[in-house]
Amino acid sequence: MQPTPANRSDVVVIGGGIVGASTALALSQRDLRVTLCEKGRIAGEQSSRNWGWCRSMGRDSREVPLILESLQYWRKLEQTVQAKVGFRACGILYLCETQAAMESYEPWLRTAKQHGIDSRLITADAVSELLPRLRHRVAGALYTPTDARAEPTLATEAIVRAFRRLGGTVLTECAVRTVEKQAGRVSGVITEEGALACEAVVLAGGAWSRLFCGNLGLNLPQLKVLGSVLRTKPIQAGPDICVAGSQFAFRRCIDGSYCVASSGKTTAQVTPDSLRLFRSFLPVLRKERRNIRLRVGRPFLEELLQPRRWEADTETPFEQARVLDPRPDDNQLDQALIALREADPSFVAAVEAKRWAGLIDVTPDAVPVISSVDALPGFYIATGFSGHGFGLGPGAGHLMADLVTGAVPEVDPSPFRFSRFSDGSRTVLDVGLSVSRAE
Repeated sequence: MQPTPANRSDVVVIGGGIVGASTALALSQRDLRVTLCEKGRIAGEQSSRNWGWCRSMGRDSREVPLILESLQYWRKLEQTVQAKVGFRACGILYLCETQAAMESYEPWLRTAKQHGIDSRLITADAVSELLPRLRHRVAGALYTPTDARAEPTLATEAIVRAFRRLGGTVLTECAVRTVEKQAGRVSGVITEEGALACEAVVLAGGAWSRLFCGNLGLNLPQLKVLGSVLRTKPIQAGPDICVAGSQFAFRRCIDGSYCVASSGKTTAQVTPDSLRLFRSFLPVLRKERRNIRLRVGRPFLEELLQPRRWEADTETPFEQARVLDPRPDDNQLDQALIALREADPSFVAAVEAKRWAGLIDVTPDAVPVISSVDALPGFYIATGFSGHGFGLGPGAGHLMADLVTGAVPEVDPSPFRFSRFSDGSRTVLDVGLSVSRAE
């Protein structure tokens, strides 16, 4: 049964993923009346379908201050929400097969040193100490011992429960159709269950954000890419550290099972938005041409037939598809598991339990939008995390709360401004980041 919302909230947050949940909790901690609206279920999409990594290593330099702040919140999150979220500083390792691969991380190491991050290049012998059963030949690895992991299936729901305990209102299976305006600024939202007055709206809609913004006349350059993951049954005495190689990546889960994915390989369905935004995304396509697999199929027709504008009293695409549940790239997962079994005998007898996929919201520079919108005062956007939103989530929520309340931000928000796509700024990819390596 849905709770009955009050006639007015201070803030409405759209989207029940980790960024929306973290924003709602941070705003409630500042004694604001907040309503969290989710068209489907809490963490129903990418927030429960990601790798579960909480990493500083290899970040775009613009994201580094935010991830360092976010990791501070992660370290005390279980105490804050009074529940297990599976956070553990297990270390993260990027295997390097060649000396050239080792050298390619030198620019990142300079960034790490500037920010006090304990990333370092280690030798093949040192890799063997961390992964004693590894038989995959490597030149060494990039290693960050303080990087961590957490449980996507636990974290967001725990944050939402803490939000509820503070008096926050959560509406699931309740799509927000549009934003109401009065005197040129936000005055409320129209949901499928009726109107809700508020002074500010935060859109944390993940892969849906571009569509929502388009109905408001806002051009958010964001596309969707497919991330596929499988989970094994529990494995005895498997590695505890998170690892990414050239063909696979894995994380030990809280129950001893493992999440496995293809490292550095992403599937992107060609859609009408791909054509509309082709020029904006051409630089990333060139940089990641070996790692992004383009496909043309049913999603092109589905998006072509999908309404791009609607009235507040009509059913929207958000009600027609409550939860995005795309089919995983089975070939990609099959190859990743084969490569992992060849590399580490710990996984030879691994029994697969489940596989799934999620749609990742990607911007042209692979850096999120965490920003107010000049054209619509009172409207804020937190989206486009480009596969890195799980680790950034708690920090992004606090940064958004700073912006909404007018507090002095602990992290400089300017790299994440929405206007960077329209003010003549050059949006570029950082040398340290690959948009095809999610977390």
